[in-house]
Amino acid sequence: MKLSRLYSNKPELFEPIDFAQGLNVVFAEIHLPENRNKDTHNLGKSTLGRLLDFCFLAGRDQRFFLFKHFELFREFVFYLEIELEDKSYITIRRTVEESSKISFKRHKTAHQDFTTSSLYEWDHQEVPFERAKDLLDGVLDLRSVKPWDYRKGLGYLLRSQDDFNDIFQLNKFKGAHSEWKPFLAHILGFDDSLIQQHYHKEQQLNDALSREQTINSELRGSIQDVSKIEGILLLKQAEAHKKQQLLEAFDFRTQDKNNNKELVESIDERISELNSERYSLTQSRKKIIASLEEDQILFNPEEAKRLFLEAGILFEGQIKRDYEQLIAFNRAITDERRGYLQEERSEIETLLKKINSELTVLGKKRSEMLSFLSSTDIFAKFKQVSNELITLKADITTLERQRTFLHRLQELRSQIRSLADERSNLQIQIESDVEKQNSDQQSHFSSIRLYFSEIVEEVIDRKALLSVSPNKEGHLEFKAEILDTTGNATSADLGHTYRKLLCIAFDLAILRSHLDCRFPRFTYHDGVFESLDNRKKEKLLTVIRQYADLGLQPLITLIDSDLPSRSELEPVFIEEEIVLRLHDDGNEGRLFKMDPW
Repeated sequence: MKLSRLYSNKPELFEPIDFAQGLNVVFAEIHLPENRNKDTHNLGKSTLGRLLDFCFLAGRDQRFFLFKHFELFREFVFYLEIELEDKSYITIRRTVEESSKISFKRHKTAHQDFTTSSLYEWDHQEVPFERAKDLLDGVLDLRSVKPWDYRKGLGYLLRSQDDFNDIFQLNKFKGAHSEWKPFLAHILGFDDSLIQQHYHKEQQLNDALSREQTINSELRGSIQDVSKIEGILLLKQAEAHKKQQLLEAFDFRTQDKNNNKELVESIDERISELNSERYSLTQSRKKIIASLEEDQILFNPEEAKRLFLEAGILFEGQIKRDYEQLIAFNRAITDERRGYLQEERSEIETLLKKINSELTVLGKKRSEMLSFLSSTDIFAKFKQVSNELITLKADITTLERQRTFLHRLQELRSQIRSLADERSNLQIQIESDVEKQNSDQQSHFSSIRLYFSEIVEEVIDRKALLSVSPNKEGHLEFKAEILDTTGNATSADLGHTYRKLLCIAFDLAILRSHLDCRFPRFTYHDGVFESLDNRKKEKLLTVIRQYADLGLQPLITLIDSDLPSRSELEPVFIEEEIVLRLHDDGNEGRLFKMDPW
């Protein structure tokens, strides 16, 4: 697949661009001196890449320039002519106003103009967007990209300035790693099915762990022992069964007997125990209160001094000091003792509150049972047993619900163990595949590594290392590093200039490694020579031309100030290579021949 032609229904505003088979250059000239030091010139060399993406059926985004300035572009219709593997062509027609309706036309010759053709002459007219992508995917037949569609790898082919920040993770891949790492692994020659399965299994495991946490939250404060719940449930079901039989027989003699036995043997006994304990605690509290009152120090040195003066006895000096020290000593001991007594008093009062509360409940229950035993109204007894049965059934329902949750929890934990084992197995297989591809010098990945390093070395005289390895979670980590003369990684790749070079080298290496496959043949690199010194520009241009000679279609953009320095007798590009000239001297020099928006 190569680019053949891009045109519109308004050639006076957007002139047709006929792409060459090899190197294609979008060349921008800065004529006005005041624009020479600007970083951006709004001529359209970057916009061209976005427009190509639109014609390749990018989704509608309100931030995209055609839709952001909709009133300005609504009447435009764009046509992208693509050369297919069999040297035939397909033209894609997409309007701005109805961008979700796509038309297609197959033809045998290049550089056609279908702007005046009726829609009825097209092979497929105004196909809905998603179906149109499927249709184009089938026509392009990029088998080396499968199981993904043709759009998945377009980001590496249409690099905008924003896509030079990271070699592997493009600007549009800022989401989950599972959205792009399997695809990248696939085009590098690794077993992407293992990586996709690993991400899928990890997601299943995370979902199961989340469900486990939810069930644990619902069971908080409940019994979490299945055996204990089953035992309690069995007893309550048996008790409910007896009460149900009692109600059905309308005979409460057994209930009277059981109530009498429970009243005598259980409730009365417990009430007696609690009363004894309450009496003991009350006596202890009384003693503590008395002790706290006795601990008060009643001797006052100032009062003593007044009495001594009245009696004519001297109280100043050593005698007063001794008394004050004694009082201070006793007060320290007393304060500590009071602290212990107050703490004990607080504990006793807490226990008394608990006992009084339990005695209140037991007293009420005792009263109800005595009322039941003394009652001669059979319907009152029926009502009481019915209420008890309702309470039992509610308890049984709660226990059964808890049992269901616990069974689900046990099944979930078994599933979690199984998923964790499956994920570990996949991780082992991924590690084995990565090791195999890294160690096999004939592997697809080894070829890409060599091409990548050769390009970088040709331009900056340094080797570069492309490496892929699994991290401790089993996810692949992709790295590209520039090596120093001793073969060690350096920080040179951290700068934007060298990072851009690594991106270009990576994209070209990928394309070269797929020359014998059904794979795209073009790349678009915006601002390819920016920030490089003159010698490196020449070397990079030599590499790009070499790759064009291999059958690839590099499309590069640059401004005249980024050209390698040469004499006027040695033009950098021949006319056939320059497919689009832009300049800053009026609207005629822009991609869209209109005022900038």
